Amino acid sequence: MLSFKSRAFFCFLFLFVLALPGAQGNIQSSDEASFVGMTIGELIDRFGIPSSVYPVRGLQEWQDDVVFVYDEGDFYIFKDRVWQIGLSTYMGINTGDSGSVVPHVMDSAPGFSELESRHGSVSYSMTERSWPMILRCDFDDAGMVRGIFIFRSDL
Repeated sequence: MLSFKSRAFFCFLFLFVLALPGAQGNIQSSDEASFVGMTIGELIDRFGIPSSVYPVRGLQEWQDDVVFVYDEGDFYIFKDRVWQIGLSTYMGINTGDSGSVVPHVMDSAPGFSELESRHGSVSYSMTERSWPMILRCDFDDAGMVRGIFIFRSDL
């Protein structure tokens, strides 16, 4: 059994290590939406070098993005900031789930209101954010969740 002094020392050591720069890099965010707005430097500080990088062409040249791929998701970069993330899971919704899961989860989620529902997707406004943001779930032809995206709607 550790003495009081030993336990106090280990608690102090644990808190000291957590306070070191970069020590919190592997701690998962409880809200992936907070990743939107990160600079490229913050993204790399938080997650390290991406496992891959690929371009996404928009309809117009200014809509082109560079995407950094991490285990946590795909981070779409506009200029020097993350403007959109693609996730495999969010708030209990997973890619591959039946599309009926989405309204079941989102109808009881505070801070979200449905914007529009189309044949291939449903979008929700994230009302309690610093800037306008949207959660969009895309569906495949069988009605299964194909993609989950959180993005700034003002860009």
